[in-house]
Amino acid sequence: MIFFIRHTVALGAMFLLAGCATDRTFGAAPDVEVTALEELPVPTASLFYTIGPQEKLEIEVVGAEPLSGVFLTDERGNLYFPLLGKLDVSGMSPSSASSLIAEGLRGQYLRDPQVRVIPEEFTPPSASIGGQISKPGSYPVIGKQTLLRIVNQAGGLAEYAKLDDVLVMRTVGGQDYIGVFNVGAIQRGNYADPAIFPDDVIMVGDSPARRRLDNILQFVPLLTSASIVIDRLGR
Repeated sequence: MIFFIRHTVALGAMFLLAGCATDRTFGAAPDVEVTALEELPVPTASLFYTIGPQEKLEIEVVGAEPLSGVFLTDERGNLYFPLLGKLDVSGMSPSSASSLIAEGLRGQYLRDPQVRVIPEEFTPPSASIGGQISKPGSYPVIGKQTLLRIVNQAGGLAEYAKLDDVLVMRTVGGQDYIGVFNVGAIQRGNYADPAIFPDDVIMVGDSPARRRLDNILQFVPLLTSASIVIDRLGR
């Protein structure tokens, strides 16, 4: 079973989440709600890229070369376009800006204008991953992205990763959710590989038990084999 924490404020005081065969402790504010879900809620469709101030846009009006070119928005995100004058495109997606220009040109200037707006610099949407991972950082989320895929892009799990405590943090409809995943079980095919969406934050937990075992193994000549076996069973 996969457990999720649904909360509206930052994590704070400690509470105990009991699940499956082990207890896991998380930081949480007093109004946190703990619930068992089959999967994290999927975020609603959102604009991953919007036009901002002082941004270069390549605008193509098909069949009307004099109207095409590279344009710069002003400090408020306004675009000054031939024949149409000032257009407020701040916060619009490129497709919405294309529709706005096409509607302005339709009828009076062109019968059926086809307009493309292409930002000169486009940063793809991304998710971030940290904790016990080889290469922490932000990675692009284009097309279908999953937890295992982004772990692999980040160089795989680090030496002391705790496989059954991998958190995926996500905001949906103003609510914050934290999914607790067992990556080891997902790798074995016991669970489906969960989808990852833009702005998700992934944290891979640390396994103190594995660190303790490595410290013990430094002194193997001084220990009996039974001690090592007992420690391995406790991992």
